[in-house]
Amino acid sequence: MLEDGRTFLGSSYGAEGETFGEAVFTTGMTGYQETLTDPSYHRQVVVQTAPQIGNTGVNAEDDESDRIWVAGYVVRDPARRPSNWRSTGDLGERLAAEGIVGISGVDTRALTRHLRERGAMRVGISTLDLDPASLKARVLAQPQMTGADLSAEVTTAERYTVEAVGEHRYTVAALDLGIKRNVSRRLAERGVTTHIFPASSTIEQLLEVSPDAVFLSPGPGDPATADVPVELARAVLTRRVPLFGICFGSQILGRALGFGTYKLGYGHRGINQPVFDKTTGKVEVTSHNHGFAVDAPLNTVIDTEFGGVEVSHVCLNDNVVEGLRALEVPAFTVQYHPEAAAGPHDADYLFDRFVELVEKVEAR
Repeated sequence: MLEDGRTFLGSSYGAEGETFGEAVFTTGMTGYQETLTDPSYHRQVVVQTAPQIGNTGVNAEDDESDRIWVAGYVVRDPARRPSNWRSTGDLGERLAAEGIVGISGVDTRALTRHLRERGAMRVGISTLDLDPASLKARVLAQPQMTGADLSAEVTTAERYTVEAVGEHRYTVAALDLGIKRNVSRRLAERGVTTHIFPASSTIEQLLEVSPDAVFLSPGPGDPATADVPVELARAVLTRRVPLFGICFGSQILGRALGFGTYKLGYGHRGINQPVFDKTTGKVEVTSHNHGFAVDAPLNTVIDTEFGGVEVSHVCLNDNVVEGLRALEVPAFTVQYHPEAAAGPHDADYLFDRFVELVEKVEAR
C-alpha cells in the first residue's frame, strides 16, 4: 500500500508480518545480496526492477555488512530454487530468518513507473492488515525520509581496523555513517590501513590514529540532519588533512563546504547510472544509491570559506551533481559508489585518486 492509495496484491516472500518504509526502486540486474545488506537502504522498501530475483541464492561472502538493512522487499518472480556453485542458501529463507517482510508476484514494472512519475513515497507491506483504508492510514502515520537522522542507527558501536594488504603505505580514519565492506577492501588493496570510527566520533578521536587522510562513508538518511559529521568535516578541512567522501559522505562534505542539499524525486539506485567525469572527459557507468543530492552550480568555480570548489562529476540522466573538487584544500567527493559491490568497476580509479592526493600532501 503506497501512501497515495495505489495498492498491489501479491504473495508473501520472506517473513510474514508487516513493515513500513520509503518505497524506492533499484535498476540493477544483479547484486541483490549486496543491495539487501547495504546500510544505505535502512528504512527503505526496495523494489527490484529485474524480473527474477534469487537465481544465485545467497552466500557468506557477498554481504556488505553484518545484516540485511532494507525495511522490506518487493520482487516479481522469485527463483524457485537457487543454482550457483557459491550458493549456501535460499534468498527467501534468508529474508525470513532475518525477519524481512517481502512480497512477490507484484507487477514491478507498473510499480516502478508509478514511483518514477510520482516520486519515492511511504509504503507498507502486510500479511496481517488486508483492509486498504486501515493500512493506508498506518502508512500515512509513518515518518518521512526527509528529516530522518539515521546514521546513528547503522554505524559501528566500536572502532575497528582493516589492515592493508601487503606493504602498509598510509593510514585512513573512516567515519562510519553506513559503510560498506568493499570500501575498506578497495583501500586495503592499495596499501591503506583503515580505522573505522562510529558516526559520533570527534576530530580528536580520529586524530588519535595519526591518519594520513579521512574518509566519509556512504549511509542513509537526510544529510540536512547530520550536523555533527558536518562539523567534523569542517575540522578536517581546517587542518588540511586529505578528505574523501562517498555518497552520504559527499553530501556531508558538500554541506561542510557551504552548499545546501535537497531530496531527489525518486533518487538514483542501481548499477547502470552514467556519470561524466569533467576532469578526464570520460563517461563512467556507475553504482548509485542516493535519494538526496548537493545543490551546487555545475559550470563555475564557487568561492567558499575553504577556497574555490568546482563540480567534478555530473549525472548524464538529469544533471545532478555527482562530485565536488576543492581547489585549495585536499578534498574531493563523489555522490555514487566507486567501491561498487555490486556494480561495474569504471570508477575504481577514484581510490587511486585518493591515494595520489595523500601522496601529494605528504610530498609537500
